[in-house]
Amino acid sequence: MFSNLFGALIDWLAHGFSGFNGWEIVAFTLVVTHITIAAVTVFLHRAQAHRALHLHGLPSHFFRFWLWLTTGIVTKEWVAIHRKHHARCETPDDPHSPQTRGIKTVLLKGSELYRSEARNTETLAKFGHGTPDDWIERNMYSRFSLAGVTLMLIVDLLLFGAIGATVWAVQMLWIPITAAGIVNGIGHWWGYRNFDPTDASRNILPWGLIIGGEELHNNHHTYPTSAKLSVKPHEFDIGWLYIRSLELLGLATVRKTVPRLRFGAVKAVADDKMLEAVIANRYEVMADYARSLRRASRAEVRRLKTEGSTASELADMRIASRWLHRDDEMIPNKVKAQVAGALASSPRLAKLVTKRDELRMLWTRTHFSSEQLVANLQAWLTEAEQSGVSALQEFGLRLRAARV
Repeated sequence: MFSNLFGALIDWLAHGFSGFNGWEIVAFTLVVTHITIAAVTVFLHRAQAHRALHLHGLPSHFFRFWLWLTTGIVTKEWVAIHRKHHARCETPDDPHSPQTRGIKTVLLKGSELYRSEARNTETLAKFGHGTPDDWIERNMYSRFSLAGVTLMLIVDLLLFGAIGATVWAVQMLWIPITAAGIVNGIGHWWGYRNFDPTDASRNILPWGLIIGGEELHNNHHTYPTSAKLSVKPHEFDIGWLYIRSLELLGLATVRKTVPRLRFGAVKAVADDKMLEAVIANRYEVMADYARSLRRASRAEVRRLKTEGSTASELADMRIASRWLHRDDEMIPNKVKAQVAGALASSPRLAKLVTKRDELRMLWTRTHFSSEQLVANLQAWLTEAEQSGVSALQEFGLRLRAARV
């Protein structure tokens, strides 16, 4: 009898009650961790923190239960911390900025930073509004947040035996590594930028598949209330695929996506519709302007080559061409001398930079009336066309065709 029980115990420790082999266990782990990622990006991030979509009660309750089971995350805490991150981005009050705390700290201690901020009652009170506060949230999910992950451990052990502890460990580490480490850390440190918001956000990969589309972090910080994170043809947001699937099933309603700049007939005179299009799409407008500035910088490098400039002058212009399209505060101190020298030696580039700063005033001078802003836009377009700078003239012509 005892030998039979001992044999059964050994068999359970080796295979669990599921009888899955190694590859099946790996597949199970990948599936359940991806469901967790989907729950974080669709429910916690886009629906709860930013109200970019409304979720039907069925997926909403499923995601809450799944997150309680696989992460122990309390919705109000996560939402409050993330909203504070956006409100205080890259400042000492940002709960997890690598720009102020260091990339090593955020990568290795991201979960500790989260737990520390979750204990800040002021953060929860100020930024945690509008999150679930029903009976099950108060009496189970928030009150017994560790009970879910404990239950998950038991399930994994029953299913897979001893290796179930490893499956559970991967599940528990998945969000701290991918969200707290990769998105909050690398997403504000390394990668490419489609837009230039005031923070240091980056897109980590052009294919947002690994962590639900959250890799497209620069896009998100530019348009935080958009339910869709991809903006370029080569970018793929799998979280958006899930949202659209839920929407087709009547289980979700998208509230907002990224505005897109459209073009129509060229208008000779600026009007309120043109102003509305420029302001509503200001990040895309400035990204387009940055491309024009980069092209003009490369043209200046070619001009210097043709004119037989010195190797030092060419080197300085090449360095400047990589940074001129950035705002001054985003340019490293070590190259500011080269950038200043390039502007001093090229009236065309200097004019482009000056006009970029003037263009930004259309949406930063909030105390101006719409009539005054339309007049300012018309004046800007006229000066651009009379500048003699081809890149500026071409950009002004495109802007005249902008429409809502």
